[in-house]
Amino acid sequence: MSLEIIVPEVSDGVTAGTVISIAVAVNDHVEEDQTLLELETDKAVVAIPSPAAGVISEIKVAEGDNAAVGSVIMLLESASTTDGEPSSSADVEDETLPSDVPAKESATIQPEAEPLPPATADPVSDPVDLTSVRRDNLVAPAAPSVRRIARDLGVDIYQVQGTGAGGRISAEDVRLFVRDTMQRVSGGESTIAVRGEFRGLHAQRPLPDFSKWGEISREPLSKVRELTADSMGYAWSTIPMVTQYDKARVTEIEEFRRDFNSGVHTDNKLTMTAILVKVCAAALKAFPQFNSSLDLASKELILKKYIHVGVAVDTSGGLLVPVIRDANQKGIESLALELNQMAAKTRERKISPADLEGGTFTISNLGGIGGTSFTPIVYAPQVAILGVSRAETEPRWNGQEFIPEKVMTLSLTYDHRVIDGADGARFLRWICEAIEKPLNLVMKG
Repeated sequence: MSLEIIVPEVSDGVTAGTVISIAVAVNDHVEEDQTLLELETDKAVVAIPSPAAGVISEIKVAEGDNAAVGSVIMLLESASTTDGEPSSSADVEDETLPSDVPAKESATIQPEAEPLPPATADPVSDPVDLTSVRRDNLVAPAAPSVRRIARDLGVDIYQVQGTGAGGRISAEDVRLFVRDTMQRVSGGESTIAVRGEFRGLHAQRPLPDFSKWGEISREPLSKVRELTADSMGYAWSTIPMVTQYDKARVTEIEEFRRDFNSGVHTDNKLTMTAILVKVCAAALKAFPQFNSSLDLASKELILKKYIHVGVAVDTSGGLLVPVIRDANQKGIESLALELNQMAAKTRERKISPADLEGGTFTISNLGGIGGTSFTPIVYAPQVAILGVSRAETEPRWNGQEFIPEKVMTLSLTYDHRVIDGADGARFLRWICEAIEKPLNLVMKG
């Protein structure tokens, strides 16, 4: 019996992904939970497992294809079924029945498909227009009726990404674009931007034809880069940000870190980031307004009782921010181990979407790369982010003479609608004093 293997719902807000690798071939025998393919979503790379043991009879997608949640990606000849009934993951048809006898319905409850609007119901009578509208040698694959809807609604068709085959834009894609844009403008509940290129308040202006001045090449944005462009553009367009700087003396804590690391396994190495996660968790408890989100629609400040610290990780595909949950309830040694393991999973793109969600505060440490200071951008809907730069040796006056002191520059960017400058200065100074004199974590926590 053939089982239809569908794309499961991998995370809230994720409606589709790109097939980046296929691990099996037709006629391959697979076991239950064996990885069939890897799907790159806006949040992470997700492995899609086999729902049962059997033999792959057909593969309906190829590498590079876009696969929507609920779509069929493979057919599996199941090794066995329960009590003679079809598996819950497939619609099975009895080939011995006459054609006028309906097949059994699948036990899997599929999301009810919304009816297509009349303008796009017949792809044959409503062909894709590839000639009427162009920009920089690109084509928006939309039917004339869809272009008409976009014009009536005042939508730039090039800001809408189609969800159909070959990126075809439907009337529903245009309506979803308008709905999500209005939610952003009105301050209502926002959704992850997975359909638009740079939508809403930060739409990109038309580009000139760069090929007039020399040779160019194009490469598609990765899902991570597309999501980063959208979230950073949205944050920059909507949040009035202020960045404050301070310096922390780290000579003693660096000596402690060096001595500690000399006798532990690589996975247990203590990093400055792990120390900062603990320090920031304590600071967020002392300054709860930094652990909040602003709800303009309701005119309320949402104060979170939990403390989940996100840590920016540089990967080959772009910047990802895994989240350390309940950081205030863990010791520094435990945080170091968890952070090292999570960073390794993130760089290998084996992190799950759930591990990238729910952060209440973010740390971005560029000390391993270099630079004297930088201005991080708040990761909405959070209200603050801490930037960390490389520690440098500076001469410090101790009252009698200049002595060499290792000093680390910290930069705190915050949402000025929620946090005043005085509170920002106090919060950052609290962090610096906790680093310089760790007993402050106990005294002020």
